[in-house]
Amino acid sequence: MGFVDSHILSLMTFLPLLGAAVILCVPKGKDDVVRWIAAAASFLPLLLSVRLWFAYDRTMAGVNVASQFQFVEHYAWIPSINVEYFLGADGISMPMLLLTALLSFLAVIGSFGIDKKVKGYMALFLLLETGMMGVFASLDFFLFYVFWEVMLLPMYFLIGVWGGPRKEYAAIKFFLYTLFGSVLMLIVLLALYFNTTNPETGGHTFNLLHYMAQGTHNAWLKGFDVRILMFVGLFIGFAIKVPLFPFHTWLPDAHVEAPTAISVILAGVLLKMGTYGMMRISFPLFPDMAVYFAVPMAAIGVVNIVYGALCAMAQSDLKKMVAYSSVSHMGFVMLGMAALTPLGMVGAAMQMFSHGLITAMLFFLVGVVYDRAHHRQIDGFGGLGAVVPVYTAFVSFAFFASLGLPGLSGFIAEQMVFLGSFEVFRTLVIVAALGIIFVAAFHLWALQRVFLGPLNPKYAALEEINGREMFCLVPLGILVMIVGVWPMPVMNLMNASLVRLVDLVKAVI
Repeated sequence: MGFVDSHILSLMTFLPLLGAAVILCVPKGKDDVVRWIAAAASFLPLLLSVRLWFAYDRTMAGVNVASQFQFVEHYAWIPSINVEYFLGADGISMPMLLLTALLSFLAVIGSFGIDKKVKGYMALFLLLETGMMGVFASLDFFLFYVFWEVMLLPMYFLIGVWGGPRKEYAAIKFFLYTLFGSVLMLIVLLALYFNTTNPETGGHTFNLLHYMAQGTHNAWLKGFDVRILMFVGLFIGFAIKVPLFPFHTWLPDAHVEAPTAISVILAGVLLKMGTYGMMRISFPLFPDMAVYFAVPMAAIGVVNIVYGALCAMAQSDLKKMVAYSSVSHMGFVMLGMAALTPLGMVGAAMQMFSHGLITAMLFFLVGVVYDRAHHRQIDGFGGLGAVVPVYTAFVSFAFFASLGLPGLSGFIAEQMVFLGSFEVFRTLVIVAALGIIFVAAFHLWALQRVFLGPLNPKYAALEEINGREMFCLVPLGILVMIVGVWPMPVMNLMNASLVRLVDLVKAVI
């Protein structure tokens, strides 16, 4: 395992890309071969992520930022401008790497029902997985930005070609919103590059660890107004991806039109990249600005919680309801991060991981009923519990996990956010806690209208959930229960890195 361990992050990142290249060489008409190649190319990173999970040394508390990272790969890439191929994993990125690998594999299996242009679909999906893995592993800002942009094109085509009736509109809206955020990020990237030096070479650098260690020492970057503009630019770029209010309007359209597996990836992984970017880049590079904007960020998080839940309650489309529930739940992540306490930050990271599992279940389940009924109108069903009891049990489990039932991962994450934020934002936390009532309301109301009451005769012969669909759902459900009952393995993984991040930010106070 020596070679594998020393290059494990590169293998996790580029094996899907290799799979995409192999798929492009498969002769036309061999759709089943393409599907299984894609499954293998996404299963290997999952195996490696499990290896990474067990090999990661949780005892490395570290005395500085650099010592937090393990499995580091550090090479010169473009020496003329000091761009480095710099990968590493810590307690912030580790859960996201595992989540990405798991959801990507399950999404490929969930995509076996795709029968249009299978070769292009699977190749683009594997390219998307490479971009996602690269974002969570990169420690060079230029490399991070390259992987961030790599995700944009495949997601655009996966929605725009394989989506629903309004797929072109949704794809273009997603592309333009995300591209606007990327432009702001690029401006900050260039400003940091030209105003930060590598202490070893004396040249400009994209190295994120150098930025964290000495970025605030540069006289030009000490300008308060300049730092505000740079922090806000990064914040908007990442907030669009989360998405935070008022940058959220692309999300419901993208979810409704995207194929089921792409909705799973969009909600389960891509939304987390926004908050991950804040943890990895915004907060450690501009700790004084993180403190300065703590209250506005917490307020935006609470708005997300309440507004997203109210919007979800108003939806008649089941998939759009789940999409708005993601807006609501990502508000908890923002609230925990803004508190700048160890418990709040760990709660935010737990919510990112937990929400990825739960929302993936929800979108898979919406896809199950859509494949059979060919619509998602909540009021168009009724009494399905008597016809498809197994499917009903899965939906009930996912709904209760999403609304924060004790014993499941959503409850643990939300309570940690509340406990970590209450002393800092008492009024906002009380409002956020009241928002849970709305979260419970739209889940239970949808459950009642779809599965309880008199049976709609149109669905008296509705087909029960099948084995392939259960294969995608069971691992997610098991993890939701395990994390809900025994969260310590995940918390121990995250704790040292997040405590170090909080210490780094609080050092400026």
